Amino acid sequence: MKKFFRLFLFALVALVFIGTFVFLYLNSRPKPVEYETLTPSVLDLSKTTVVTGKIEPRDEVAVKPQISGIITELLKEAGQRVEAGEVIAKLKVIPDMNQLASAESRVRLSRLNLEQAKTDHDRQKTLYDKGLISANEYEKVRQTYNQAREEASIAQEQLELTRDGVSASNASSSNTLVRSTISGIILDIPVKVGNSVILSNTFNDGTTIASVADMSNLIFRGNIDETEVGRLTVGMPMQITIGALQDLHFSASLEYISPKATATTGGANQFEIKAAVNVPADSISSNASLIRSGYSATAQIVLEKSDKVLTIPEAAIEFSGDSTFVYVVKQGNAKEKTYERRLVTTGLSDGINIEIRSGLKEDELVRGNIIVADNKDK
Repeated sequence: MKKFFRLFLFALVALVFIGTFVFLYLNSRPKPVEYETLTPSVLDLSKTTVVTGKIEPRDEVAVKPQISGIITELLKEAGQRVEAGEVIAKLKVIPDMNQLASAESRVRLSRLNLEQAKTDHDRQKTLYDKGLISANEYEKVRQTYNQAREEASIAQEQLELTRDGVSASNASSSNTLVRSTISGIILDIPVKVGNSVILSNTFNDGTTIASVADMSNLIFRGNIDETEVGRLTVGMPMQITIGALQDLHFSASLEYISPKATATTGGANQFEIKAAVNVPADSISSNASLIRSGYSATAQIVLEKSDKVLTIPEAAIEFSGDSTFVYVVKQGNAKEKTYERRLVTTGLSDGINIEIRSGLKEDELVRGNIIVADNKDK
């Protein structure tokens, strides 16, 4: 009995040993490499680039006062629409003392001249009525009197303008009323009631009362890398997407490419571009209030495009120097396919698919990526 048990145990050990050896042998043998099979297809290919930038109004106007003074009233707020000529703010004039003294002196002098001219005129008129002087002499005196009266009127108006910023003759177009010069949206009013403001002159730019822009006339401004700027041409179409408003997409047309690098990023020069954004007329009323100046945006530009061309996945291409090859499937069973290495001419690539210009037919199959790799490579 014991002898039988020992024989059984020995046979079991031998069986396990032989089984392990067979298992390791079978797994050590290289398995055939299998590749996926790809079918060429006819597609539309395009190579695009994305430019980041921002949306801006084409024309942004800084409204400045025509006189220096203090703001007494603001009639508009940022975000409101304003028409050209509409009053934005009212000012109280702070007259320059030297100019005021000069204007007052001019008024006094003009009044003295007017009084003297009136006296001469009345005297000469009496003589003319009695026929003691000629009409020519009287006309000269009357002309002098009229000139003195006009000078007195001008001097008084100048005094009122210097002192009050408004005169009786120009009350409707007073310099104390700051009016918008264009129709549009008020982007900013950087002043408050009580602030002192100055007019623009040779020595300073003046105080900005408000910034006004037409938000229906927008441009995209961004920078593009020097490696791609050479492919751009004025008039190229673009697709604009606003980062904060993902549902809004606008078409645009490239209208400016800077001839000089404007910035450097990561060692690469950047060139400024501008594009006219096409905001449809029927969407201005609903979307213009949503689009704000300075919104971040991206522009997609199609650099190259090929329609209806034969393509294969770029992963199936073998690059060797300046040449490109594919492996075309030849006749054979499913497990023992043979391949022909063939030279092909490639064209445009979008990063996923690549154009095949020659060397391959539409009905031929191409070797793709490995499905089952050799165990030795694992």
